[in-house]
Amino acid sequence: MRNTLPEASTHRHGGSPHRPRTHNSQMGRMTRGWILLSAFILAASGTAASNACTSKDVGTCSQCLNASPLCAWCAQENFGQGGTSVPRCDLKENLLKAGCSAASVEFTPSKVELIEDRPLSSRSYGSDRETTQIRPQKLRLTLRQGDPQNFQVSVRQVADYPVDLYYLMDLSYSMKDDLINLYNLGNDLASSMGQKTSNLRMGFGAFVDKTLSPYMFMFPPEAVENPCYGISTTCMKQFGYKNVLSLTDQVTRFTEEVGKQKISRNRDSPEGGFDAIVQAVVCKDVIGWRPDASHLLVFTTDAKTHIALDGRLAGIVKPNDGQCHLDASSNYDMSTTLDYPSLAQITDKLSENNINLIFAVTKDIEELYFNYSMLIPGTAVGRLSSDSNNIISLISDAYAKIRSKVELEVLGVPPELVLSVNATCLNGQVVNGVKSCSGLKIGDTVSFSFEAQFQSCPKEKVQTFTVKPVGFKDALNVTVEFACTCACGANAQPASPDCSLGNGTKECGVCLCDAGRLGPQCECSEADYKPSDEDTCKAGPDSPVCSGRGVCICGQCSCRNNNFGKVWGTHCQCDDYSCIRFKGKLCSGHGVCSCGVCQCDPDWSGENCNCSRRTDTCMSSLGLCSGRGQCVCGTCECTQPGAHGATCETCPTCPDQCTIKKDCVECKYYKRGPLYETKKVEESCAQVCRDDVELVDEIIHREQNAVNCTYKDENDCVQLFQYHEEATGRTVLYLIKDGVCPEGPNIGVVLASVTGAILLLGLAALLIWKLLVTIHDRREYAKFEEERAKAKWDAGNNPLYKGATTTFTNVTYRGAS
Repeated sequence: MRNTLPEASTHRHGGSPHRPRTHNSQMGRMTRGWILLSAFILAASGTAASNACTSKDVGTCSQCLNASPLCAWCAQENFGQGGTSVPRCDLKENLLKAGCSAASVEFTPSKVELIEDRPLSSRSYGSDRETTQIRPQKLRLTLRQGDPQNFQVSVRQVADYPVDLYYLMDLSYSMKDDLINLYNLGNDLASSMGQKTSNLRMGFGAFVDKTLSPYMFMFPPEAVENPCYGISTTCMKQFGYKNVLSLTDQVTRFTEEVGKQKISRNRDSPEGGFDAIVQAVVCKDVIGWRPDASHLLVFTTDAKTHIALDGRLAGIVKPNDGQCHLDASSNYDMSTTLDYPSLAQITDKLSENNINLIFAVTKDIEELYFNYSMLIPGTAVGRLSSDSNNIISLISDAYAKIRSKVELEVLGVPPELVLSVNATCLNGQVVNGVKSCSGLKIGDTVSFSFEAQFQSCPKEKVQTFTVKPVGFKDALNVTVEFACTCACGANAQPASPDCSLGNGTKECGVCLCDAGRLGPQCECSEADYKPSDEDTCKAGPDSPVCSGRGVCICGQCSCRNNNFGKVWGTHCQCDDYSCIRFKGKLCSGHGVCSCGVCQCDPDWSGENCNCSRRTDTCMSSLGLCSGRGQCVCGTCECTQPGAHGATCETCPTCPDQCTIKKDCVECKYYKRGPLYETKKVEESCAQVCRDDVELVDEIIHREQNAVNCTYKDENDCVQLFQYHEEATGRTVLYLIKDGVCPEGPNIGVVLASVTGAILLLGLAALLIWKLLVTIHDRREYAKFEEERAKAKWDAGNNPLYKGATTTFTNVTYRGAS
């Protein structure tokens, strides 16, 4: 980017009087003398400009440094005389080789210097020594235009960190049951929080609303002292906000003070809680917030809250000033004078005082306060039961949620400085373009990588900004030095005798001519015009004088600027407005026009700088363009049929990524598959598959976002590949050569197996037949034996029986008697 010097009246060094200068005289001071000398040198040497330092219109040291981060300037007197072909603005090594002394070379390199870099703590050390949760603590950036520098920030949530818990409660009439329950649960709340830290302090504050109509009951007069007049009960007089108990380590006092409170009542439904939040935050001396502690402000209510400009209903037009206004009794004494604060005011005050806000609200207003929390960093929302009996678990869960997330905020960044950040969260997972990590445990360390660069030089060359985690007191203080000017400029000599007897200022070795003077030593007057000098002001014999955009004076072109921009060059051939426009903006608003050519900012490319190089805008939880498209100029072009959305994240019919990449491997390497054979252009291999396929011998572990996939192809071969999305957005498919294919059958083994199987089956059949026959025979034999046993033989009827043929009588037998 080319910079012009300010008016001479503001640029001159020293206090000597001088003549006023016109815009054209600045051109003479800055460029004409040097252009003439450079043109003479280049013409004598017959060489063209070989780098960015010599190819641009550079007339001063500051312009040289801003031409390129590699450019250096030689401030040595009489440099460039004696036949050397090296101009004052060139690469540092070229200047040194050409005889410029090292002390005369103006060259400030971009760099990052660590000023304070204490190691991270693992736990809180109390008052014994300082606890460190962010590293580094101080650094200094020296930046050259177009030369980005990187630095890293590490953050750790330490164990046993002190906690200040301030309970801010709505005491309007609808919170009557909640006050009773808080009194009963006070000691349990202290015990629960005491398990998370050994160094706990608790405090209590209350609010209702502004004490004037229409927010307050004004009639009958008795209702002023007793807002519950007419409903058979007694209430405390309405108040805006009061600090009941400052933060104390005597947590039993919390329950005691809560027990002393009485409910109040206001007229309208919304409450004045935002007034109370600001006072509880900014009155840190009264509340007692410790600098080395985690600050929790618990805000409980069952109603909406008034916001900025609502005070006009009561005639309050003075904006909230964000200052502490507690009287001697710790009551808010500007309730009827100042309007309610805005969300932006609350956000600033919470960030400034490192306080995390917890909205503990009932179900019917939970969505409203959730929307508030989206606008206030470091805020959590919990659903409060109708009588607050779940307050302990709500606060514990909200505190755990806050401690499980680290979110950075960057404060006071100069408008000229461009910062980009990537987060490295758990397990080394890199998330581009975000400043937060969640799902953390106490003791986990996360880091954030910053890139800093600037596009234009600010008025203040040294500025500071702060990087801090939301809710932490720890911060990184960054000092930025914009290397836009040269040290030799401090020794400028107005009305120098070396510039044609005082017709210019000698600065960094060259003359910056006064109004009406031209030439390397301001030796030529604009009044000394000669028509014969016009030949030297033409780019060619048939070219117009000074390209038709200037006048030839003393053999040099004095270019005329116009309403579009600046014109320069030896023959006024260059300008900063004739580049291609996009959407009405020169170089799309993402670059500068230099001699008709767009010089794009680092994150942009293209002929008119309308193509973004950034890929973080294409990232989703599924990766770059959800793996279903290509990131072109910062925008996803979905290639997977059915995919749509800003990052192609929506695709009801899409298969998983391994299936998609499988088809791409098949078509790009094996020349087959549905994508290779389709006749539809939108579903073809060339359209869908833009990933590169590389053959490897084995799959190795690459990074967190590399995915391994396997599939079986049409030949039953198992193919193994890995797809990996690089930081540039390029996706590579690493494919193992030829995969793992099954071997063919062994014929001998198959025949032997079949024969053996037949023999075994035959033998088995014989054995089964033999077994069945045996069983059958045994059954028949058993049946025969059973029938034989049942047979009865009668002798009288036996046809085989024959009676006795001879009878013998024993004469001696006398019988039984």
